[in-house]
Amino acid sequence: QALGLSESTQRFHLGFMGCYAAFPALRMAHSFCEGDPHARVLIVSVELCTLHFQSTKELDHMIGAAIFGDGGAGLLVSGSPTANAPSLESESFANTITETGKKDMAWTIGDHGFDMILSSYVPDIIEANLEEALAPLFVQAGLSPTDITTWGLHPGGRSIVDKVEASLGLGAEQLEASRYVLANYGNMSSATVLFVLQRILASKDTREGDSVLGLAFGPGLSIESGLFRKRSLA
Repeated sequence: QALGLSESTQRFHLGFMGCYAAFPALRMAHSFCEGDPHARVLIVSVELCTLHFQSTKELDHMIGAAIFGDGGAGLLVSGSPTANAPSLESESFANTITETGKKDMAWTIGDHGFDMILSSYVPDIIEANLEEALAPLFVQAGLSPTDITTWGLHPGGRSIVDKVEASLGLGAEQLEASRYVLANYGNMSSATVLFVLQRILASKDTREGDSVLGLAFGPGLSIESGLFRKRSLA
């Protein structure tokens, strides 16, 4: 109502997914727009992580309180190019749940609120499973990691960014947006990767037709990814 949308506007809620939730939302919007070129899908990610603060000396709770902050982001997905504005064209998506990591990254409901479990092994688990997780995406697109111009990585922490950069042999400039968002905004759960994609979209270094690979991680341990193309003014 505040946005003046039609009363018949369809609404969907995707919740309790954590840091990777933007990608299921993008994948759903992509499917809607593929089926209807006139579709317009508004995605809004709002994360109020500080509401889950618990006054406790348990290490997992203290780590969660230190790492996560509040943030919100919105984007419009359409079935046709947007006039007078640059955009990212979504091409394909992939997702997987690793065989390891279920107990290392988890989000459960406890007696006093949400309980976050984050072990120090998470960066290593991501590194060990990243190549296999991204393989379906590259096969669909007929590309290899060297074809990707820019990486829109969810910066869950500096060690995660460092591990991904080293394991994929990326240059520092390919992850500039992720490091910038981490340094200036921190980890805002699912909204974070949207901040990263926005910075990539606005960057003069990202040119027409450049490939952008978005990547996020979450409970499970889940790895979600999406391939995009930079499009200039329509």
